[in-house]
Amino acid sequence: MIRTGIQLYTLRELEGGLPTLLRRVGETDFDGVEFAGFGETPPDGAATVLEAVGLEAAGVHVGIDALEDDPGGAAETCAALDCDRVIVPYLDDSYFENAAAVQETATRLSALADRLAERRLALGYHNHDHEFVALEGDKRSAFECLIDETDDALSIELDVGWAHAAGYDPIALLERLEGRVPLVHLKDVADGRPVELGDGEVDIDACATAARDAGAEWLIYEHDDPADPAASLEKGARALAQFRD
Repeated sequence: MIRTGIQLYTLRELEGGLPTLLRRVGETDFDGVEFAGFGETPPDGAATVLEAVGLEAAGVHVGIDALEDDPGGAAETCAALDCDRVIVPYLDDSYFENAAAVQETATRLSALADRLAERRLALGYHNHDHEFVALEGDKRSAFECLIDETDDALSIELDVGWAHAAGYDPIALLERLEGRVPLVHLKDVADGRPVELGDGEVDIDACATAARDAGAEWLIYEHDDPADPAASLEKGARALAQFRD
C-alpha cells in the first residue's frame, strides 16, 4: 500500500502554529505528514491533532547532530507519533567534497543507523542536488558513492526534483534503490528551482510509478519555496491523490 503526505516545511510560512497546519492538511486528501520541527507544540500534542483529523506521521526530519547527541529524545518523539522513521534532512557540501569525505559521511550515517536501530528507529537520508558532485578519479557522483558505501540499514529518501536538478534521472535512481526508498519526495523543478507539480520538467507520473515499483510506502509532496503555501497544499494534495492505493 502506498500513501501520500506533505513535508510540513512546505507550509512553514502559514500562520497559526503546528496544530492549525495539521488541521488544514487533514482537510485535504493527504494521508499524512512529515515533520520538520514542532515549534511550541510538543510531539504528544501533535499526535493528538493527527488522530483527531485522521492523519499519520510518515517520518520526522532531525539534524544529524541532534540525533547523535540525543537519540533517546528522537525515540520519544517518534513513539509519541507512532512513527519509526527519522530522516537526516541535509548535510552541507563539505560532507561530499571528495571520496574521503563521502566515506566518512557513510561511516557516520551507518553508525547512527545502528544506534537508532537499537531504539527501533529506521534512519534515512534526504538528498538535495549538491550530493551529486563529481568525484575526482571516480566515475561515480558523491551520491552514488554514498549509496555504495552504505547498506540497507540506511534508507534513502530520494527527492526526485533535486536529483533532476542535478542532471540525474530520478527514475533510474529509484530503480537502483529498490528496497531502500520507503519515503520518496515528489518535487517538480524548472531550471534547477522548485515549482508547483506539473509546472516543471520532472515526469511526476513516471516517478510515482517507479517509486511504487521500488517499494515506496509514502509519496511525499514538498515545495521548498511556494509563492502561495495554502494553494500549494491544495494543488499538491490533488496531484498526489491519483497515486494512492
